[in-house]
Amino acid sequence: DTLLRFSMLLRVVAIAAAAPAAFSLSIGVSAPQMWRAMRFFPARMSTTGTETVDFTLGSIRVQRDVTDEQMRPRPSIDWSDLRARLELEFRIPEAELAKYDEISKEDLLKAYEMMVLCRQFENACNQAYMQGNIRGFMHLDNGQESIPAVIADAIKPGDKKISYYREHTHALASGISPEAIMAELFAKDTGTCRGTGGSMHIYDKETNFQGGWALVCEQLPYAAGAARSILLDRQLDAAGTEDDDRIAVVFVGEGGAQNGRMAECLNAAAKEKLPLLFIVIDNGRAINTFTPDVATNNNVYLQGQHYGIPGIKVDGGNLPDTLRTGRAVIDYVRKNGPAILQVHTYRFQGHSPADPEHERGRKAEKKWAREECDPIKLFESSADAAGLDLDSVSKAVKAQVKSSLDFARNSAPPPRDLAKELEFPDKPDTDYNLRPPPADAALITARTVQPEALNAVNEYVTELQGKAKDSSISIADAVNLACLEEMLRDPTTVMHAEDLQAGSSYNIPKMTQQTFGTLRAADEIIDEGHFIGKALGEGMNGYRPIVELMNTNFGIYGMAEISSAGNTYATTGGQFEMPMTIIGAGGTAPNQALGAEHSQPFHAYVMGIPGLKIGTAASPDAAYGITKSMIRDNGPCFLFLPVKMMKESKGFVPLGECLPLNKAALLHSASESAVQQRKSVTVLTYLHGVKEAWSVLDDIKAEGMDIDLIELRSLKPLDMETIRSSIGRTNKVAILDESTQSGGVGATVSALISEQCFDLLDAPVYRLSMDDAPVPYASSMEQAVVKRGSDLIQAVYALTHKQI
Repeated sequence: DTLLRFSMLLRVVAIAAAAPAAFSLSIGVSAPQMWRAMRFFPARMSTTGTETVDFTLGSIRVQRDVTDEQMRPRPSIDWSDLRARLELEFRIPEAELAKYDEISKEDLLKAYEMMVLCRQFENACNQAYMQGNIRGFMHLDNGQESIPAVIADAIKPGDKKISYYREHTHALASGISPEAIMAELFAKDTGTCRGTGGSMHIYDKETNFQGGWALVCEQLPYAAGAARSILLDRQLDAAGTEDDDRIAVVFVGEGGAQNGRMAECLNAAAKEKLPLLFIVIDNGRAINTFTPDVATNNNVYLQGQHYGIPGIKVDGGNLPDTLRTGRAVIDYVRKNGPAILQVHTYRFQGHSPADPEHERGRKAEKKWAREECDPIKLFESSADAAGLDLDSVSKAVKAQVKSSLDFARNSAPPPRDLAKELEFPDKPDTDYNLRPPPADAALITARTVQPEALNAVNEYVTELQGKAKDSSISIADAVNLACLEEMLRDPTTVMHAEDLQAGSSYNIPKMTQQTFGTLRAADEIIDEGHFIGKALGEGMNGYRPIVELMNTNFGIYGMAEISSAGNTYATTGGQFEMPMTIIGAGGTAPNQALGAEHSQPFHAYVMGIPGLKIGTAASPDAAYGITKSMIRDNGPCFLFLPVKMMKESKGFVPLGECLPLNKAALLHSASESAVQQRKSVTVLTYLHGVKEAWSVLDDIKAEGMDIDLIELRSLKPLDMETIRSSIGRTNKVAILDESTQSGGVGATVSALISEQCFDLLDAPVYRLSMDDAPVPYASSMEQAVVKRGSDLIQAVYALTHKQI
């Protein structure tokens, strides 16, 4: 790597020597700038020991006491190197850079105080963990204290901070009290999240500290969404945000930054010039594995080059230079857009206290780093610390940490019933027709939407409303109408979809971008996890994102983000609502000939995600009314639509009506005669099953039988009241299920019926589920896997004639 860099440097020198003036002009910088920038090269490894290349004098010097070849040396980077790169890559003028040269003694003392607070707090956490006061997983930050020092120094309370599972010190630096953090770790009601989050999930709405996320790199798109919310704030209230310089800050390790989410978010940040700072915590360990063993490019700060995003690497062992660089980069993000700040550091602890640390070179590296690269010790022994009262600071910090421990021990645990209270932000029986639009919504819409676009969308909405009145509107157009009405009604409603400009596959996002612009209606890259994640970040920050999936099975890419959306309200102790609506066509219709990947029961896959309201709609009126309610709900909702009925199923839609999110629909009642003769069956179904049931209803009645046909419009929460009422009449139930026999919707519903309605049943629950085999393409095989109307006839006959 060094030889390659050196050969490149020689070529640059040759070109510059041949035509120095032309070369300087071609790259837009002066020759002195160029030479200063060339000094910024990372350290390299040697077969005879760890060495550092110093291009200042062209010599090689040996690092102190490094014996393990796998160890990373401290990089040889000083302020002149950093200054040169800031001037060259960030285009920060010399005159502006000068203000970062000096750091006051007062600011250095505050930074030292933050580092010591973080060290002492983490030491106390380690001890409390060993004593059993802190449980579960815990990840400590010892050795990386210069990073929270930068946060405390240059990040403002209004900035949005999004971290990962090793976030105690980031929370401290953001201004959250040590007492509240420690109480959260002790699982107490006085904790930041009332004991619902724990070590990996620290949140605080007052300081805009937004996690604490446990899945590696999931925080990246959330941060992009948070940054988008800042731009949305400025768009919707230009006058009120005239001096707004807020940014979003996301923390990620250099190992985690190898994840594809990093590239996606760099692309998003560059595309929209998001005020987003990527802080890369470069400790050389991906969990405990030596990162170069699994990653080719550890210089994450260079990843932004492809996207036009500047980056810089700083030695985290040098507190003053870390502060200088941090201030410059953060100011850059406030004025210009995204940037990467990579901080080279060392983590003194294992991945967690229970970690055996058997990975190559880990124990030797840790011992060496504690002796040679401790940022606190390095600062204490530096000339910059001369004259500072470090002892008083250390004494005060220790007292503060002791106080936090006492506070946590003496606090009460949360009440038992809090968990259920935090399941949903809005109660399942909420009437969304009573929910008013935001104040001044009409004025904001008029101010932010071009008159021509507003006239065009109003004409289109009127056209769709006419179809709704004359029963000619389709499911797809009904959802499109609901989305447009809600986006006009509430300016905080935003849309994300693939192929959005063209209306996607079913016109659900049609005319959204043409009306509201690219910020409120974002055409997305082809990765559902990425834009579901951005929607989550917007939802946490006051917006109501709608995510349209071209096919619901593509949501498999976003399982992590969907899961976190469901957990967020509860995990944050009710601080952050999550108004996000995911809508898509999917399911498995008989003879749909889409093959296995497009025929998966994704609705069954997400049934187990806590905090998620899941609905289905097999008619235009249901699709319209449920969509409007979900958009107005303050929690995450998922509406599944039948892929083969999106355009063919048409009907009347009562305009302006929101439907409940906790109710099934009784579509047809069995005749009293059939009930009296014991020839009636309760049929529970959804999606394409509704069409299949309607198609054989006359055949069932012709045989002297009848059914209560119930559409399960709410899969979660399930409407057991309506189900029990019907079974009380028929005493028999069949489930026409569009999911697999194992782990499907029918399995859950059948279990609940057996538990809650067993005394009403004359026969076992008859499940008509998809076979566990993947859905084949050929119809001859598909008929053996996917149940349909003909199967329902046989089931009703078997139940009413006591064949089971």
